[in-house]
Amino acid sequence: MSKIKLLLIAGATALSALLGSGVAAQAQVVQGEEHCVVNIPATEGLNVRSRPGTSSRVVTTLPYGSCGVMVMAACQGSWCPIEDGHYSGWVNRRYISMVSPAIYCVTGVARNDVLNLRAYPSTSSRILAGLSPRQCDIAFLPYAVGSWQKVRAAGWEGWASRRYLSGQ
Repeated sequence: MSKIKLLLIAGATALSALLGSGVAAQAQVVQGEEHCVVNIPATEGLNVRSRPGTSSRVVTTLPYGSCGVMVMAACQGSWCPIEDGHYSGWVNRRYISMVSPAIYCVTGVARNDVLNLRAYPSTSSRILAGLSPRQCDIAFLPYAVGSWQKVRAAGWEGWASRRYLSGQ
């Protein structure tokens, strides 16, 4: 199976988990892909360890919600080797989840309007950017609240209503 098909399957699986969950999805881990830190309290961090196992030395701690975590090789049991651009080490796979491929588009928005990308999942939240009705480089991050989806688009990360997002 091609890498694109595997990514689409992984993305669909992650999306299914997101749509049925509260804040964080079930952890979807794919070697060579970007992941975010999930399934921990927002006030805590994920320990990156020097070797697989809870008794290994903590190299650094990644905050909840941080993305850019790359899985560098095959996981060994529940432990995966990662890099975040600054540190490398091992994390438990339960606490990371893959970012979807950027294959989602804005849909149902009038040609002369924009989809508001918001700081938080609420219509009263600050608007970060306006996404064009033809924008199609949107990646789902592994967080959803109600009908809101956290996304990455046009260099921004924020929240958008899933009502206005569709896959290619």
